[in-house]
Amino acid sequence: MLIGVPKEVKDHEYRVGVTPAGVHALTAAGHRVLVQRQAGQRIGFADADYTAAGAALVDSAQEAYQGELIVKVKEIQPGEYEFLRRNQILFTYLHLAPDPALTQRLLEIGIVGIAYETVTDAHGQLPLLRPMSAIAGRMSIQVGAIGLQMATGGIGVLLPGAPGVLPGKVLVLGGGTVGSNASRIALGIGSEVTLCDVSTSRLAELDAQFGAPLKTAYADAHTIEQLAVQADLVIGAVLVPGKLAPKVLRRETVQRMRPGSVIIDVAIDQGGCCETSRVTSHSAPYYEAEGVVHYCVGNMPGGVARTATLALTQATLPYVLALANSGVREALRADAGLANGVQLYAGHVTHAGIASDLQLPFAPLGKFIDI
Repeated sequence: MLIGVPKEVKDHEYRVGVTPAGVHALTAAGHRVLVQRQAGQRIGFADADYTAAGAALVDSAQEAYQGELIVKVKEIQPGEYEFLRRNQILFTYLHLAPDPALTQRLLEIGIVGIAYETVTDAHGQLPLLRPMSAIAGRMSIQVGAIGLQMATGGIGVLLPGAPGVLPGKVLVLGGGTVGSNASRIALGIGSEVTLCDVSTSRLAELDAQFGAPLKTAYADAHTIEQLAVQADLVIGAVLVPGKLAPKVLRRETVQRMRPGSVIIDVAIDQGGCCETSRVTSHSAPYYEAEGVVHYCVGNMPGGVARTATLALTQATLPYVLALANSGVREALRADAGLANGVQLYAGHVTHAGIASDLQLPFAPLGKFIDI
């Protein structure tokens, strides 16, 4: 199969869909790989490394998009629409629910869109979302600490505190991969951390994992409001796979928060879990709303692109090989978890959550492929 690896074009996005090691594995399996020049240059993967691994370097995105299978990291940007063609396989993060314009354009083109964020494993977990969620969770405390600094508009709280000064208070909304990793880092630097979730079994797991240092609470609306207004830093880590994130932090609650406190909305790539959130970029990550500093970068792990690329591609490569070796139909028949990643198929929405959120017709994948 001919596989294309374009250079990412989203603001300050330096991750790359396939590393030189991945190219070596693909070419050893008999596939051709087109890599756009300098696709991984910024994070230490030189063009010469790709050539040595067996890739053919191409000068433009248009040439990279000649592949039958396109492997990238972030959702398609408007300037890339023209390179796509019907029945081309796009394997990347799609994040369609908060972006009806992107969804409609991809439907018109008729691609096969397989989204990293809804691929599942044998246990129903999200193996291609988990590594980026872990990184985003860990980063959230780092960027939250910067947000609390005076120069960023924060109130001037040092999360670990100081001798004779109490530590900062961190509220984590959601106990999944993002929330547990955020809690780990926040506790590790000495913050006071409370985590809320709607799953009592998950709260019990986290209580057993972290012990007494982590406070846990059931995530009802009243509790979230009471804890948020006391917090210095709130981490939004709510996820409903494939669907828009629920708005669990209301504007009225944000208005009651201490001026100069900080919200890091990690759920922003699925629309955000706070009513005052709007997408920002690595070029201008912070803004103030209702007196509170917000950070809502949609490609958050791109800020640590080398680490993120290595973490992501070791998870995605087996799926890329399966798609290339067997073809899309056979690969989807053989792996129901990979089939769960198919959100668009030849002009149809095949993910029920996206169809519901965007009020579009839903067509089960089984209508097109015998799975």
